Amino acid sequence: MSTGVREITGITLDDDSYTVEQSLVRNKYKAMDARGNVVLRGKQKMFKMKESFPFTDGDGNDVFSVEAGGIVDVAGNYTLTDAATGEPVVVLDNDYSLLQDTWRIRDPDTEALIARIDSRGALVTLARNNIPFGELIPHKYEITDADGSHVGNIDGQLGLKDRYEITIDDASSVPKEAIVAAAMVIDAIQGN
Repeated sequence: MSTGVREITGITLDDDSYTVEQSLVRNKYKAMDARGNVVLRGKQKMFKMKESFPFTDGDGNDVFSVEAGGIVDVAGNYTLTDAATGEPVVVLDNDYSLLQDTWRIRDPDTEALIARIDSRGALVTLARNNIPFGELIPHKYEITDADGSHVGNIDGQLGLKDRYEITIDDASSVPKEAIVAAAMVIDAIQGN
């Protein structure tokens, strides 16, 4: 990658679209490529002091994990760490707001911004957070790079289990693995 973003050694996501689906039972997710093949699985470890999300490839091999920086870290940061090297790849941080959900993907060493994931629409965010059954309103996010240029979208769909369509129009400067992982982590953290 041209930005010097570290790559995850155990997985490469080459498609331009992915479907993320939550299990009906708990915060357990799978990501499928455009052909319907499971390429990534993640689950939130329950009953831990710090939130933790191990991720495996479609064959069940550990590829990376995402761990909260603090205890019950609703508006904090989460480090994505390569399972093979033990090195941090990116940091996901959340600016909690009643009007807009903003997640940033940052370099773990320099803290330089790599990408942003912003919810679209203050009214939708307010409704999701404040009206009865508001959590049933699907999320919609726009993904931009460090310069604010459009990279793609994460679009929630109404259903019994959370389902997101991730479309990546231009990820030349943004790691797709971090975007797909962020979609799962955002859903789990925000209790959707």
